[in-house]
Amino acid sequence: MVAGEAVLNEAARVPRSPDRSEDGAPDRAQDAALENEALENLVRQHSRLVYRIAYAALRSHHDAEDATQETFLRVLRYSHKLATVEDPKTWLSRIAWRVAVDRCKRRGGQREISIDDSVRPEEEAPSPEAPADQAMQGSQVGAQLERLIAALPGKLRQPLILSTVEEMSPREVAVTLGIKEAAVRSRVFRARQILREKMQKSRL
Repeated sequence: MVAGEAVLNEAARVPRSPDRSEDGAPDRAQDAALENEALENLVRQHSRLVYRIAYAALRSHHDAEDATQETFLRVLRYSHKLATVEDPKTWLSRIAWRVAVDRCKRRGGQREISIDDSVRPEEEAPSPEAPADQAMQGSQVGAQLERLIAALPGKLRQPLILSTVEEMSPREVAVTLGIKEAAVRSRVFRARQILREKMQKSRL
């Protein structure tokens, strides 16, 4: 991902404080190397996760890319804390969510799409390996489901995306969103219920 590569390049340019004495210099150099390695691993392993979290809040590819880069730059400033983080994925997810929400507030929030909006969803290109009628039907269902998910209220859409698409546990989603685990389970259940009802209604 472009944002992740930009952060890695930025990390390579960050100057380290010069050693004031010979004592402990090798240790400081080793610590700096370990910090850089930990950050690189974090970017490579979780850049897609950070992007999807940002997109769940911002609903814009461009804004999600910017939020992803901002998240890792924020982590870069506190890279010395990485060694003490017990659960890097959850810790990073929480930072990503805060960054995305802050950006959403700065741009004045976003308009929620009505879940009953009858605008026809865009159709995806059918797979050449599938029969034409089956591929068309599958793409239409997929596009419709994606639209219905996007139309869910934010408090239902966000835990659904994080738990279903990103396969985060209820505890991880709760920590990321700053809500109770019971609320995560309840909102995901309600979101799935709404989607099921709307999909059934569309087939009538």
